[in-house]
Amino acid sequence: MGTVVALNAHPDDESIFMGGTLAKLAAAGHRVVLVVATDGMMRGDDEPDPRRRLRELDAAAVELGAAEVRWLGYADSGHGRDLYPDPAGRVRLVRADLDEAAEALAAVLRETRADLLIGYDPAGVYGHRDHVAVHHIARRASELTGVRLVEATMPREVAVRLLTVTTRLRLTRGHDLEAARTWFTPAEDITHRIDVRPFVAAKQRALGAHRSEINGPGAAARLMRILRRLPAWLISPVVRTEHFVEAGAERSDRLL
Repeated sequence: MGTVVALNAHPDDESIFMGGTLAKLAAAGHRVVLVVATDGMMRGDDEPDPRRRLRELDAAAVELGAAEVRWLGYADSGHGRDLYPDPAGRVRLVRADLDEAAEALAAVLRETRADLLIGYDPAGVYGHRDHVAVHHIARRASELTGVRLVEATMPREVAVRLLTVTTRLRLTRGHDLEAARTWFTPAEDITHRIDVRPFVAAKQRALGAHRSEINGPGAAARLMRILRRLPAWLISPVVRTEHFVEAGAERSDRLL
């Protein structure tokens, strides 16, 4: 059995982008280690409960069968034009030194004797600046350690179709739909398609552990609430497959 280290930008990303795959790997006997770059907290020193989202990540890890959770120590950079000041003792991920962050991840890879590292595609899946940072951190850490790297993504064509529907339902915004035409990965370039149908319910439970995000305002939270509440059999046709890209790899239906 192997060890898989999954790097994500924020608590809840692990459930959204790769939750079914991580649950499938854990169920097959592989050791899954979740690494989150940021604590997901925006307000920093003004947060009434600054470790809330990390605790939610711990709960999600249980649902996915992950063995442990690590935090690289950075703060959430947010996704708007404005950037909050750095909280005391922490740096917003977008301001982090790439080599320093990559070495912190490389230390985890060496300690855990990782066989596989999961990061994000060059667009950071959907363009979030922290996600793009994770892409670069994972690639550099893979170079430092020689650990095999695969990158989470979605077929661009599918994402555009989904966003077209959610935009018409006013669950997402029109400019997100336009941006999506440059996000994600063209379907022909995707190397790994993982069937996660037996693990959709685990993915939903893990998503549900992130209560602060699901119960928050905004279109993304509404969409997460819908995905969490619908029966697994009903949403399986939509979320049945998770997608990854690996440079130079042949197409496969498994990661390990």
